[in-house]
Amino acid sequence: MEIKKISEDSTLTVQLVGRMDAVTALEFDKSINLSNVSNLIIDLAGLEYISSAGLRTLLKFQKKMDKQGSMKIKNIRDNVREVLDMTGFSTFLTIDDDKKAKFSVNF
Repeated sequence: MEIKKISEDSTLTVQLVGRMDAVTALEFDKSINLSNVSNLIIDLAGLEYISSAGLRTLLKFQKKMDKQGSMKIKNIRDNVREVLDMTGFSTFLTIDDDKKAKFSVNF
């Protein structure tokens, strides 16, 4: 997975390209420093696959940013969005788009 970081003032934009599995989710987690970040934007336009380890990493960042600012996930591919919806993660991650998911699972 390729991780591109763009920092501007207290905003960090992270673009992910490829597949987020157990190994790459750990790399992603270790590569992001959230000190002095009040606005985290995660762009998933290039993300083709996400595993449970990737979901866990997104949740970790969401919880941290809820305490120190905000986090938004944007440009989610349909297949990744389906994983977020099926697992219920789309209900507690902040998703910045106005697309409706193809289906939703309520728990």
